[in-house]
Amino acid sequence: MTQALPKRDEAFRAGETALLLVDMQRIWLEPGADPSHPERGPDHYFYRQTSSRTIPNQERLLAAARANGVEVLHTIIQSLTEDGRDRSLDHKLTPIHVAPSLPEGLPVASLAPVGDEIMLPKTSSGIFNSTNADYLLKNLGIRYLVVVGVLTDQCVDMAVRDGADRGYLVTCVSDACATITQERHDIALKAFGGYCWVADTDTVVDRFNALGKPA
Repeated sequence: MTQALPKRDEAFRAGETALLLVDMQRIWLEPGADPSHPERGPDHYFYRQTSSRTIPNQERLLAAARANGVEVLHTIIQSLTEDGRDRSLDHKLTPIHVAPSLPEGLPVASLAPVGDEIMLPKTSSGIFNSTNADYLLKNLGIRYLVVVGVLTDQCVDMAVRDGADRGYLVTCVSDACATITQERHDIALKAFGGYCWVADTDTVVDRFNALGKPA
């Protein structure tokens, strides 16, 4: 017997919806904090975009999620060991290493976890590849996964595609993500748009708020 398939943009359901913030860490978002790119000053496109649009939009999404019972999860790039020996081969070759003791490895203050919100350290581009995110989301009863973060064409891309492959109805909030250039951002959204519903912050905030209204 065939079952009717859901739509990617079907209404979220209370108790089945999660917001995932990807790599919103000080090391990537504060000018001068990323040792891999000392040439990027405060006027670089990425910092201007994240400070003026990406972070404020995520703050709105977080507030709406927390007010309406949406599960909030955070993932950050962080090694389990101080010397990074547990990292993936790719992160060793790049090299990417954020030690657990590094203060800049934490999320920016306005987006930091509160209460018992889950934060998962990862040492790969994809959260599903180096954490137990799938196990946790299934235990939490999550069906609708809303993804925001940086970089649009790297770790956000992986979260969207891998989440879709694992059976979640994924939403990517386009104006709550960013990457190094606008062109890269736009190309990424077009490339992985077939795996998710691409929406804007206003739309998703309205969806979250609808979850808190009496049926």
